[in-house]
Amino acid sequence: MITDALSYLLPAMAFLITCGIVVGSVLLLRGKNPRVDDRLHDLSGKNGPKASSADPVRQLTRSTLPKLSGPLLPSQDEERTRLRSRLLHAGCYGRDAIYVFLGAKMVLMICPMVLGMLVGAVGLLSLFWAVLAGLLGSVIGMLAPGFWLGYRKGQRQASIRNGLPDVLDAVVICLEGGLTLPAAFQRVGSELATAHPLLASEMNIILREVQLGQSIGEALRHFADRADVEEIRSLASVVTQSQRYGASLVKAMRVYSDTFRLRRLMHAEEKAQTAAVKLLFPMLLFIFPAIFIVVLGPAVILIVQMFEEMSKP
Repeated sequence: MITDALSYLLPAMAFLITCGIVVGSVLLLRGKNPRVDDRLHDLSGKNGPKASSADPVRQLTRSTLPKLSGPLLPSQDEERTRLRSRLLHAGCYGRDAIYVFLGAKMVLMICPMVLGMLVGAVGLLSLFWAVLAGLLGSVIGMLAPGFWLGYRKGQRQASIRNGLPDVLDAVVICLEGGLTLPAAFQRVGSELATAHPLLASEMNIILREVQLGQSIGEALRHFADRADVEEIRSLASVVTQSQRYGASLVKAMRVYSDTFRLRRLMHAEEKAQTAAVKLLFPMLLFIFPAIFIVVLGPAVILIVQMFEEMSKP
């Protein structure tokens, strides 16, 4: 009787656990779409601060973290320049970005160790394991900001590469309509602010640099240095050479737009090809165990029942 009950109970438990995980994941992720919320906020015309209660926290962070960055601040100018370049590539343009970053890194290194010592002193864990966990957390806190910079840089570059063909198409249309290149950038930046906000903000920076006396090629080159995107560097070279030698800028930008769109399509196909490999590990961890329980559960119960009958005198 027990084995018969287990033969029905195990598949039911596996089904309930799987359903609970799926429902819990849906409830946790429901309503969390900050990109859609940001777009709706922009379209509503409410350009004020989204959360006024976060302003004091931001002000406290900006005033406190730079004071903690002293021990981690590089002493050599080359290392400071390299770190500033990484912050620029990640989109951190603030004057005190390097100090805030290093201060946050110092906090992430100190807090786990202090927390581990407090846990060991209270007696929730032994002092050895608490200090060991604190050291591990400090190591993670030391390495995590660097990985965060790399992740943010990759996301930013992907966003720029995805939106660049659309921006160039709109710029070509404006140039064919008789606008100059700075005027085309201004028009396209205002039109595509909702679809590609990152490129729109960068185009505003380019326009400000042009208003300060730089050429459009130099402004594009500075944008390429900030984003570390090779396509922008080649576009800046094309614009500079076209303005210097009087070549047709419309034809060159149309060719570059088609090239960037082809690269975007190839990159999407590459991601589609790697999707099957990325799905393998979640299937092995979450789907196959449930299938094994459902398929092999009755067989295991029968084997246990057979051994019980054989062990009877």
